[in-house]
Amino acid sequence: MKTISLLLGLAFLPNLFPSGAFAQDMGNAPNPFQIETKRDQYVKTDVQSARKALPAERAALPPETSAYETFVSRDEGPEINQFGYDFFNKAPSTFAPADNVPVTSDYVVGPGDEIVISIWGKVDARFALEVSRDGNISIPKVGLVNVSGLTFSELKEALGKEIAKYYTDLNVNIGMGSLRSIRVYIVGNARVPGAYTISALSTMVTALFEAGGPSKTGSMRNIQLKRNGKLVSTLDLYELLLKGDKSRDARLVNEDVIFIPPVGPLAGISGDVKTPAIYELKDGDSLTDLIAMAGGFATTAFRGSVAMRRIFDHRFRDFYAGDLSEVYEDKSKDLRLSDGDLVKVFSIIEQDSAVNVAGAVAYPGKFGIDKDKTRLQDVIKLAGGLLPYASNEAELTRVKLSMAGVRTERFVMDISYLHTGAEMPPFLLDPNDHIMVKPISERKLYKMVKVDGEVRYPGVYTVKKGEQLSSILERAGGFTDNAYPRGIVFIRESAREQQQENLAEIAQRLEKQLLVEGSARMQTALSAEETASGKAEMEAKEKFVANLKQLKAQGRVYIKLNSMHSLKGSDYDIELEEEDSITIPARSSVVNVAGAVMAQGSYIYSSSSYGSYVNLAGGYADYSKPGKTFILKADGSARKARKCLFFSASVEPGDTIVVPERFDRIAWLREIRDFTQILMNVALTAGVVIKVF
Repeated sequence: MKTISLLLGLAFLPNLFPSGAFAQDMGNAPNPFQIETKRDQYVKTDVQSARKALPAERAALPPETSAYETFVSRDEGPEINQFGYDFFNKAPSTFAPADNVPVTSDYVVGPGDEIVISIWGKVDARFALEVSRDGNISIPKVGLVNVSGLTFSELKEALGKEIAKYYTDLNVNIGMGSLRSIRVYIVGNARVPGAYTISALSTMVTALFEAGGPSKTGSMRNIQLKRNGKLVSTLDLYELLLKGDKSRDARLVNEDVIFIPPVGPLAGISGDVKTPAIYELKDGDSLTDLIAMAGGFATTAFRGSVAMRRIFDHRFRDFYAGDLSEVYEDKSKDLRLSDGDLVKVFSIIEQDSAVNVAGAVAYPGKFGIDKDKTRLQDVIKLAGGLLPYASNEAELTRVKLSMAGVRTERFVMDISYLHTGAEMPPFLLDPNDHIMVKPISERKLYKMVKVDGEVRYPGVYTVKKGEQLSSILERAGGFTDNAYPRGIVFIRESAREQQQENLAEIAQRLEKQLLVEGSARMQTALSAEETASGKAEMEAKEKFVANLKQLKAQGRVYIKLNSMHSLKGSDYDIELEEEDSITIPARSSVVNVAGAVMAQGSYIYSSSSYGSYVNLAGGYADYSKPGKTFILKADGSARKARKCLFFSASVEPGDTIVVPERFDRIAWLREIRDFTQILMNVALTAGVVIKVF
């Protein structure tokens, strides 16, 4: 307990008290301590005005709908909201004013508080004393007493002892009158962030009401109280809303900051639970935890049957459907939740009267069945009938629900009679049946191939199974007089996918090789200079690998084509695939030079020697590696420029000569001995000359 300093002489009080003069004086003289100071009145008025004004301002705010709420409700999904945010929809004025709340024993007295001292017995008196800025109160005939920092229980004990020293045979009661106001700051993802003047009795929850609570982008489970720059408490509002536990609701002091961070991972639950909603997750929350947050299963819930959807690769997909009875028996089988999960709990009485039809029908979807529409052939007719590539088989999946769990049955059905129109015994369907009409192996009747460039009839052609390249070129009218068949650009989607995988593999291999070795060097650096140099090297490597990862494969396939006659029957007269693209370029008259030369550019074809074009480009740069020069041919192939000491590859119109850099000038590239070969592979894969720096 803090010591109480008495700053006035008090020796005359025992002599005055028996005479009754004190009682007489107190009865006749005005009591200055019963007058409330104007400062307090102004503060109270401001607080009351703010409280009255705030609900009107809040009512004008538009209703909130979060992105995840919109996401789960699309396509006739469940309309569920984020849990707990409507708790703060009511304005603070709907609650009892903070001034009427009883003061607890741990309330800390401070400047601006009003202390009420009542005395009765031989003398009846009441003092309303305000704590001054320096923490003192002035008791008549007793003097100044420092009370700042005392709890309410300590205050009563301390003042009782002090007054008892001078007044005897009296009853004394000590209470609190008007309380001081404090200023707190509510920041982050609050509904109405700002600075608020509130009662000193306020807690985190009551202050959050002033700000409208967290916005739907703000967390309900990680609200932080910061005091003098330090985290002093964290509030999980789910503890209050789901369990009624308010023990973590810390009391506020002047200049406190309440910070609402962004909302954590979200998972929704709909169907037959007691409180369907979207809940904020904490690390480690599982499917059964989500069901518990939702209040558990409703009476009508089929407790074993749930379905879950999850976001994979930017798509919302079915992830789990099954029986939870085993999960409740063996917690190790519980499912860990991820951000964006959506769970549905099915009802024991819920039955969808529709039948789902998929596969090779004109209009796949759900169709409703009355007693006259329960036959398989009738439902397929409602789906628009069979498509030409429908097979003679359909698979029927039937789900039966019972208290024992979910049982799935599958049947393979002969539907050949639907092709011929023959009469067959009717097969009756049940609600929720799923029918998949199997397509034949060749789903499409024909393929589409694009022919463009220097052909007589460019366009998109249909091709039959087994049709070859020479056939489509003949159908396109053959080549124009300006065509350059040797430069044919043949693009295939399946090749593009494979090339993209190769690019990714190259980038991954280089990333592992470069970054791991660079990290090892950083750890063994002995000086600040070595550390700075290593950091710069790491940044260069990361940029290099990032550029490789951004490369997009073209899907070009090398085709050797000199003439239509030479193409027919050759290995290059390949069978066409869906979405193949064929471009016959115009005859070129230039040769391109790229890489480590003095002046990259295009030059008129005049010689088959690659060296003459390097000379036209100003010659090799100082940092070039002439011995690794290669030629990217117009037909898409790549060849080393110098085959041996005396022979070199010939250059043709439309070719590109690539002169690599001498990578030993960059220390960390010395480790990649096959880098030129890598660049050649990249050039072939992407179909263009790539600059990765």
